Amino acid sequence: MSHVAALPSFGIVCLARKPGQKGKKTAPKTKPSKDSKGFSTGRKEIWRCVGNCGACCKLAKGPEFATPEEIFSDSSDIELYRSLIGPDGWCIHYEKSTRTCSIYSDRPYFCRVEPDVFKNLYGIENRKFNREACSCCRDTIKAIYGPHSQELNSFNRSIKDSSASK
Repeated sequence: MSHVAALPSFGIVCLARKPGQKGKKTAPKTKPSKDSKGFSTGRKEIWRCVGNCGACCKLAKGPEFATPEEIFSDSSDIELYRSLIGPDGWCIHYEKSTRTCSIYSDRPYFCRVEPDVFKNLYGIENRKFNREACSCCRDTIKAIYGPHSQELNSFNRSIKDSSASK
């Protein structure tokens, strides 16, 4: 990822729940990509952040997403997360005009899309990280910008490009 400072932070609040939480939703599942004939391409999706999105920075996402209390076991993480939510539901550090994070290099651990964070917060094993991170991003982008948005198209194109180059 070049130009890391220009990328927005990722408030990882997706449909995922820690394993064993009774009655909770599990991480969303993605279907393999299909070619025009309906066959799987066999390519593994590799997650990467797409600039000029910021969907993850919308911290108050609504009832279809996990609440901080459902994600975090540490009350200080819940308090920190809640303190980042601005009056409009967006992170107070998200610069809407530039679609960047003003504290990117110092952002909280839960704003980092990394295998260890997904394991800690959602119980997702490292081998499933890319698939689940891509799924969480898609769900978040659809919820914030819509299923036919330029942001979703850019994300899908980026993931397709990263998968094709591996």
